[in-house]
Amino acid sequence: MFDALSDRLEAAWKKLRGQDKISQSNIQDALREVRRALLEADVNLQVVKDFITQVEAKAQGAEVISGVRPDQQFIKIVYDELVQVMGEENVPLAETEGQTTVVLMAGLQGTGKTTASAKLALHLRKLNRSCLLVATDVYRPAAIDQLITLGKQIDVPVFELGSDADPVEIARQGVERARAEGVNTVIIDTAGRLQIDEDMMAELARIKATVQPDETLLVVDSMTGQEAANLTRTFHDQIGITGAILTKLDGDSRGGAALSVRQISGAPIKFVGVGEKVEALQPFYPDRMASRILGMGDVLTLVEKAQEEIDMADAEQMQEKILSAKFDFTDFLKQMRLLKNMGSLGGIMKMIPGMGKLSDDQLKQGETQLKRCEAMINSMTTKERRDPDLLSSSPSRRRRIASGAGYREADVSKLVADFQKMRSLMQQMGQGGFPGMPGMFGGGMNNAFAAPGNRPPAPGWRGYNTGAATKKKKKDKKKKGFGSL
Repeated sequence: MFDALSDRLEAAWKKLRGQDKISQSNIQDALREVRRALLEADVNLQVVKDFITQVEAKAQGAEVISGVRPDQQFIKIVYDELVQVMGEENVPLAETEGQTTVVLMAGLQGTGKTTASAKLALHLRKLNRSCLLVATDVYRPAAIDQLITLGKQIDVPVFELGSDADPVEIARQGVERARAEGVNTVIIDTAGRLQIDEDMMAELARIKATVQPDETLLVVDSMTGQEAANLTRTFHDQIGITGAILTKLDGDSRGGAALSVRQISGAPIKFVGVGEKVEALQPFYPDRMASRILGMGDVLTLVEKAQEEIDMADAEQMQEKILSAKFDFTDFLKQMRLLKNMGSLGGIMKMIPGMGKLSDDQLKQGETQLKRCEAMINSMTTKERRDPDLLSSSPSRRRRIASGAGYREADVSKLVADFQKMRSLMQQMGQGGFPGMPGMFGGGMNNAFAAPGNRPPAPGWRGYNTGAATKKKKKDKKKKGFGSL
């Protein structure tokens, strides 16, 4: 997501590096790169023109701040304008106090509307809002069955009257049922078409007039680029929508939809789908999305994802284990699975500032190394997982584990040795020491994240090398990957 756009914008900043101030002459090359970047990302042409005009005006009128380089100042101006274009702030889903909130889902066929309905229901359930899904798509084969299956998966009831009933009547009775049972929010999944037609719009209009929804959300496939914005405007003009959900932002989309929808249609983006899993729906925050586009990461979303998965009591217990060097392979396996639950490794790493430039190959290597570690740990007995020292002193155990996992004894030996180094490091940190950071997992994971000669630009990492570790600094520089940090 946004990789090509981020790379292009990076080229724009380079045009201003080495300059002592922003001027009419030196900003033109940077603006050309930004314009090119936005057009290649399939952003609407009028949005691009307005964006460049605003950035140019703000850049030329910007006061030079002492200690801030022109390229940094220009990035801040572009960031502010990106936030402005995408809507400035998150627009939460409506909630009618003391009454049932009605959400009508609309969109073309194939945009992921039914899945988005289930994702939204799960999101609301996490906020302690009870939900009822209503299946009114009587045209697409198995659409009702799909919603029922998804409902069971997320433990949300589904109201349906079969494929022979009138969609308007299904919606009316579904809302009545929700109100009678005191359900907080009812989500109505409507039928889509391959293209906008009169029948589709007429049916949507009848359903909307009957149920009087508090929210009418249009589900849009972000891979359609600027066409997504035009589609949103058409639905808004003919039906009247209150917001949009952009799906498939984890795919090969170039980002144009996220930058065009609000400006062209006037409707805010309320949620984005970032994966196939039913948990992969996030509220849309323009400032966080702008940070991702500019390669600055998205720490707030990462923290929120972690909070959903982590139990605070477990976290405190784990912290005690880590700092007292009692962290074992069982705990490590638990942390790896927690990481998986939060999403793909690539998605998580790109939320961390400085990690957005990792290549797909590097991320694949990281995924592979995690799988190797998991396979070897799964081949251990419970006793061996809880007491890694057993493996340090027993070659026969290491051979058995290697055979069971399908790797060499040397691989298991390296895993055990690196794990022991990691425990020792954590213990020293718990006692107030900050030793040089050793090569975690023999450079396996590290080199996956930092190929030779391609260290990620993460400011501050070298700061860990203090005290006794400074003596090894020259030697460490020769190493590659995170192991040299």
